[in-house]
Order: sequence, then C-alpha cells, then structure tokens
Amino acid sequence: MGFIVFLASDLMFFAALFAMYFTIRSVVPGLWETQTELLDIPYALGNTLILVSSSFTCQLGVFAAERFRPRRTGSLFNIAKWGMVEWFYLTFLLGAVFVAGQVMEYATLVSEGLAIDTDGYGSVFYLTTGFHGIHVTIGLICFLLVIGRAYGAKKFGHHEATFAICVSYYWHFVDVVWVGLFGVIYLLQ
Repeated sequence: MGFIVFLASDLMFFAALFAMYFTIRSVVPGLWETQTELLDIPYALGNTLILVSSSFTCQLGVFAAERFRPRRTGSLFNIAKWGMVEWFYLTFLLGAVFVAGQVMEYATLVSEGLAIDTDGYGSVFYLTTGFHGIHVTIGLICFLLVIGRAYGAKKFGHHEATFAICVSYYWHFVDVVWVGLFGVIYLLQ
C-alpha cells in the first residue's frame, strides 16, 4: 500500500510538470511554432517503442517471479524457460538503450541551438523529459537491486517476488508517463 501511495505522489509531480508545460505553451505559443521543428519524431518514436517494449519484458519477469522462478531452467536461447533475472536483464538493457537515446537526442538538440536556457520551450522540454529520464535511471537501479536480491537469496520466495512486483509497478508507471509525454511533446505540436 505504501508503494502505491508513493506512485500517487510521483503522479502528482508529473502532473505539475504537465501543468507547467501547458501553462508556458499557452503564454508563449509562438515558441511551439519554431522550436518543435527541431524535434526528430521518427527517432523519438523508435526510442518510445524501445521503452514500451521493456514493459512487456518486465511483466514477463514478474510472471516468472510469481512462479518463484528466479533464473532460467533451460538454455539461454530457450526464452520459454527464462526466469525473472533474464527478463529483468533484458528490461534493463532496453531501458538503458532508451536513456542513451535520450542523451543522444539532447546532444543533437543542443548542437542545433535548443538548450535548457534557450527559452521557455527549451526549459519545459528538458525539465519534463529530463525528470522522466531520471526516473528511468532510478528504475534501472531498482532492477539491479532486484537481480542482486535474487542472487543473494538462499530461497527465492514471496518477499523477493513482492519486491520484483513493486519495481514493475514503478516501471510501468514510468512507461505510461513517457507515452503521455511523447504524445504531448512530439505529437501535439
């Protein structure tokens, strides 16, 4: 229950970021006419698909944790026998690729003249996507903690599975927030 309360508070934080975005957009609409041209929508869509696919691999890891299967029981190439650890490693990899993609996008935008201190658009773009990137990075650290706990546990049981499920709630939340951000920032121009 405490974890759900934490996610609710995080939801309010992102609601404030969305409010900031729409407030500045309503006050200075001209910035959106010029600055959104710098966004590479196909690149961001690809990065979004990577993050969204990580939700599926995360959930497959949760299903394995609920069956108390921390690690694979067959060959590495037999994904039907994968355990939670393998699915969470794949989720970690997809999340890390997303963060790296976001960093590359930032580097490109800065080189094209859009930085956090350029104008109101730059500020809201980097604040909203940057805080989301920080949340993804925290999620990646949590995956490492879950994996470490699975290796460290003498017997993988209910406590380890519950920890994995809570991390999955956080990860799904972060993914849903990104879908909202992607829709607002990249598609609603």
